[in-house]
Amino acid sequence: MKLDSRFRFESFVVGSSNRLAVAAAKAVADAPGVLYNPLFVYGASGLGKTHLLHAVGNAARARQPTLAVEYVALDSYMDELHHALQGGRLEQFKQRYEACGFLLLDDVQFLTGRTEVQAELLRLFNGLQARGTQIVLASDRPPDEIADVADRLLARLAGGLTVDVGTPDYETRVAILQKLSRDRDARFRDGVLEELARIDFSNIRELQGGLNRLIAHEGLRGAPVAPADVRTLVSPGSTPASGTPQRGGSPTDFASYMREVTTVVEKAVPAWKVRLGEAAARWRAEGVQVAVLERAMALPEAPDVDGLVSTFAAAVEYLRDLERQGSAADPALAGHPIFLDPERVQEAHALVQQAVADIEPPPGPDPALAFSTFVEGEPNRMALRAAHAVVEKPGTQFVPLVIAGPSGSGRTHLLHAVGNALADGGVPNVACLPAAAFAEELIAALRDGAVEQWRARYRNAGALLLDDIDAIAGKERTQDELYHLFNALQGAGRQIVLTSSRAPLELTALEERLRSRFAQGLVVELRSPDRALRRELHARHLAGGRWPVTDDVLDLLADRPARSAGDVVTAARRLRDAASRNNLSITPGFVAVELDGATVRRTASRHLMADPERFIQRWSDFGNRLMEDDA
Repeated sequence: MKLDSRFRFESFVVGSSNRLAVAAAKAVADAPGVLYNPLFVYGASGLGKTHLLHAVGNAARARQPTLAVEYVALDSYMDELHHALQGGRLEQFKQRYEACGFLLLDDVQFLTGRTEVQAELLRLFNGLQARGTQIVLASDRPPDEIADVADRLLARLAGGLTVDVGTPDYETRVAILQKLSRDRDARFRDGVLEELARIDFSNIRELQGGLNRLIAHEGLRGAPVAPADVRTLVSPGSTPASGTPQRGGSPTDFASYMREVTTVVEKAVPAWKVRLGEAAARWRAEGVQVAVLERAMALPEAPDVDGLVSTFAAAVEYLRDLERQGSAADPALAGHPIFLDPERVQEAHALVQQAVADIEPPPGPDPALAFSTFVEGEPNRMALRAAHAVVEKPGTQFVPLVIAGPSGSGRTHLLHAVGNALADGGVPNVACLPAAAFAEELIAALRDGAVEQWRARYRNAGALLLDDIDAIAGKERTQDELYHLFNALQGAGRQIVLTSSRAPLELTALEERLRSRFAQGLVVELRSPDRALRRELHARHLAGGRWPVTDDVLDLLADRPARSAGDVVTAARRLRDAASRNNLSITPGFVAVELDGATVRRTASRHLMADPERFIQRWSDFGNRLMEDDA
């Protein structure tokens, strides 16, 4: 994976909770392989470990521009190893990591039970440390708490310096908030950020989520936040997360690869055939076709060696990205020789695009559930404006947007409305489905041996919208797949929208690493409908009948309490259908018969056999009163 240039020491706020870890990280960046090797950084999710790893890599590369720095999350390393085994390219895989001059390995906690990966890492660590290559590791727990790891590898993990990153103190939280606000060009009244910093968030992601909520309130409501409002507007359930940066590549970056090579080889610069020969030998050992370099060595005049070698290396890296994408879509593409020939970049790209196009698209949103049919009111206004905001700039503001509310609150309607708007706006392959269906698809893929195709189906989605995320509680494999999918989509700048019954941090049946990421953007709540919204919902869903609905009927219906918007819509549709079926207009009395009378009828059915005569008399009295009301 590529280093993320945004994550540097200059943008990392240092406090008492992370000072030792930052000092150690800077020391190994200044003198790789000399002081602490390996450096093992651990701490809870959301405290900046990934930022620190990228900062180390960026600093080391700034000091030594030719240094081969490899950053990789353990799950990606495992995927690469799996594909190398499938494609018969294990030796090339080994040589790639053995050739690195600085290794950064994230999410080491996932080593648990991975016997094959542990064996390969032990071999790699032995080789790298023997040559003095610096290794920096990050995990959510110290080495001795990572379960089921071989003793020899555990000794390697803990053989250097182990430092922790803790929860930031108040002063550090204020400094972080000030920096984040400056980066977002957000300005608040005096005391607002200080009040936010006093809230007991457990990590920086939660802190960032609280800031996002304040920014959303000011931006979406158009009103400044006062210090006294902060605790009301921000709850510890509204939280954030930093995704693992993912490598992306543009097909246009190398579409004119051979034309660029032709240009650079025509330039006359001081000869350096030795370097071209060394580069050709290196790539040849990894199985890469080096005809371009060989032709350059045979030129009567020397080319631009630096430009040629750099372009060639970039083409090889892009082909590896293409192979990963292609083998995810079609496992048969793993080890295809086209991915070893930099002169066939365009063909390789076309082959992968076809494989991706052949994947069945994910389920999309229901066209009937659009913004135009969603009734706005005070209880849902904040959520509706946030939904419009992510449609306007998908993948840039609130990733994810979490819509929390009880069943029937309109969260499903709003989720599909976002999906339809994203699709109308040009976002390709919008995936919109219940989380339970997502889990069922995974089970079917596991049963049919089609997990890679299933993964590709969603990793190629332009946006991911999952309804009722509560449904994956207790489904460990689904949560694991969703964690990696979330990181991949977030790293690619794609929009994610989730719905749940409660704020993410309250979903304790889900893994902490998921809860942290779900809460990273903006959490908005849908409340029970107030009187104005109830009236508008009834007016909308009673419209179109044979007779117009009068204001006194709408006022009567609006006065009836309801737990959710869904209850209001159900009642309105029941009235409309009954009026149409019986060819009657909707009057206050009709409302009482259809809505209140239903309760009476249910109660009566339980007493009818016990005392039929008494029931008939009571029902007659009730009916007469209704007729008097209508008169």
